[in-house]
Amino acid sequence: MHHYLLQWLTAINLPYASPIAVLATVGIVLLISLVVHALLHQVMLPLLTRFAGRSSRQWPTSVIKKNLFSRFALLVQGFLFQFQIELFLSGSDPLFTVLMAVSQVWVMIFSLLLFFSLLDVLLELSENSVIARQLPLRGIFQSLKLIGALLVTLMIISVLIGKSPLVLLTGLGAMTAVLMLVFKDPILGLVAGIQLSANNMLKIGDWLEMPKYGADGDVVDISLTTVKVSNWDKTITTIPTYALISDSFKNWRGMTESGGRRIKRSINIDTTSIHFLTDEDIDRMKGAQLLTPYLAGKQAEVAKHNAELGCDLSTPLNGRRMTNIGTFRAWLEAWLKAHPHSHKGMTLMVRQLAPGPDGLPVEIYMFTNTTAWLEYEKIQSDIFDHIFAVLPAFGLRVHQTPTGNDMRNIRIARA
Repeated sequence: MHHYLLQWLTAINLPYASPIAVLATVGIVLLISLVVHALLHQVMLPLLTRFAGRSSRQWPTSVIKKNLFSRFALLVQGFLFQFQIELFLSGSDPLFTVLMAVSQVWVMIFSLLLFFSLLDVLLELSENSVIARQLPLRGIFQSLKLIGALLVTLMIISVLIGKSPLVLLTGLGAMTAVLMLVFKDPILGLVAGIQLSANNMLKIGDWLEMPKYGADGDVVDISLTTVKVSNWDKTITTIPTYALISDSFKNWRGMTESGGRRIKRSINIDTTSIHFLTDEDIDRMKGAQLLTPYLAGKQAEVAKHNAELGCDLSTPLNGRRMTNIGTFRAWLEAWLKAHPHSHKGMTLMVRQLAPGPDGLPVEIYMFTNTTAWLEYEKIQSDIFDHIFAVLPAFGLRVHQTPTGNDMRNIRIARA
């Protein structure tokens, strides 16, 4: 077109025919580009937006929200602009070279942005996939964006300086140390993300506990360089991704998947309340349904043992006898096994720990049949409410540290 315009302007003897022909050709190229831009952005994009609003599927909305179509339209305009330059201005150096370089840079930039939008759409759509949520896709996609941005930057520089990208790549060898320092966190985060994914160590939704960073809550985001944890007090803790590989952390996912949550808690018994059971105590306790089998079996066992040894039972130093603390442990274990919220397939025991200044610890070690935090705390509280209330039935007391008034009363009583 430039050639024909130049011939026509020369034929009519118009001054400055050559620059006018170039400007006219450029004007035609720009006019066509503006018309195409108007059609794509003022006609097609509103139609697609209305279609996405009426659609029941998620992907049309994601395409519009993440600017996938608008960036694709700008990329098409770049290719059209480049095609027009080759078609209309192929013989007009150096303007042809400048505009061709501009069109190539335009195409590379919007190709990169289109790639970013595509990754964003895939990431948003993957949030509804159970399998995809188990992978650190955000970190992987951010790594791909970083690599893509580096490659496109090298290609743009090569276009602007007129050199091959391979020349720039060979020159980057000397800058490796600098690049490693600048991109240290993304590189470490990329490696950490791959290790976390490959070893199934962490995924979004896991309960993570990392006291070093003050993190105790659900993982809400795993990116290239950071992991965000929503703590139970509604604060947000940000942890470097590579710290999850270099430092230790606790993942409560195993507890959640097992279906049971552990109760490991002790009651400190006052040792002065521990004593042998009398016949009256045993007869009274036989009214407890959970204790009837235990008392019958234990009485027979003790009586047989004492008879075989011919023990003189006039003194408590001879033979075997039943104790209130042992009977309490037997009842408590039977009661916990019958509890509707105890997990029947996991460990359950009632044991004594070493006595200390705070009395004799009787520890409950069991699992509830739910992992929900609120339900678990309610079950645990109900269990210990009942235990504290039933202790007097066994003649037991909870250990209490004496106060100043208690010590004074003891001295007065002894005097």
